[in-house]
Amino acid sequence: MGRVDGKVAVISGGARGMGASHARLLVSEGAKVVIGDVLDDEGKAVADELGDAARYVHLDVTQPDDWKAAVSTAVQEYGKLNVLVNNAGIINGSPLQKFKLDKWRQILDVNLTGTFLGIREAVEPMIAAGGGSIINVSSIEGLRGAPWAHGYVASKWGVRGLAKSAALELAPHNIRVNSLHPGLIRTPMTANIPDDMVTIPLGRPAEPIEVSMFVLFLASDESSYATGTEFVMDGGLVADVPHKTG
Repeated sequence: MGRVDGKVAVISGGARGMGASHARLLVSEGAKVVIGDVLDDEGKAVADELGDAARYVHLDVTQPDDWKAAVSTAVQEYGKLNVLVNNAGIINGSPLQKFKLDKWRQILDVNLTGTFLGIREAVEPMIAAGGGSIINVSSIEGLRGAPWAHGYVASKWGVRGLAKSAALELAPHNIRVNSLHPGLIRTPMTANIPDDMVTIPLGRPAEPIEVSMFVLFLASDESSYATGTEFVMDGGLVADVPHKTG
C-alpha cells in the first residue's frame, strides 16, 4: 500500500528539478498530482510520463488566477485537495549597493508572495477535505544569512515565518504547515555551483530524491503531529562553524 494512497497534491515549480522529483515520488506512493509551472513543455512531459495520476497546468505563482486554476484542476479532476507543495522559486544576487529594486521585487514576488497565494487558495478545499498538509520549500538560507543573496535570504526567511503563522491559524482545521530547508541540491538551478563551494560534513551535495523523501513524509499521515516547524536536509552544513584547518 502506498504511503499517500488517495491523496491529491498540487506542486508548484513541478516541471523539473526538485518539483519533478516530488511529483514522481508522490505518484509512485499512490497520490494524484497537479503539476504547475511556467515551463510548459517540460511540465507537460512530466505529467505525460506519470499518466492518469498527473495533470499539468500553467502556473505563474505570482498570479492569483493561475493559482485558482491549479487548485480547481485538482478538485475537478481528482475530487479534492490534500497536499500543497510550495516548491517554485528563483535565485538572484548582487552587492547591496547594486541590488536593483526590480530584482528585489521579483524574487519576493515569486518566492514569498507566490507561496502566500498558494496557501490562501488551498485553505478552502483543504477544509472541505477534512484537513491537509502544506509544505513550504524554504532553504538553509532561511536559517542564516548569505552575502549578495539578500532577496533570496529575505524571501526564504519569509517562507519559513509564513509556515509558522499559517500553521497556528490553520491547526483547528487539521491543516498542517511546515517548511523544508534544503542545502546544496543538484538541480538545474545549482548547475553552475561547484561541489566544493561550501564545506558539507557529509562530503557531497544531495540529489532531489533526498528532499522528496521529506516531502513524502510530510504529505503522508506519518507526520500527523508535525506542524509549524522546520525540516533541514543539508548534509550537516548549518551545524558547522567555519574554521581554519591545518
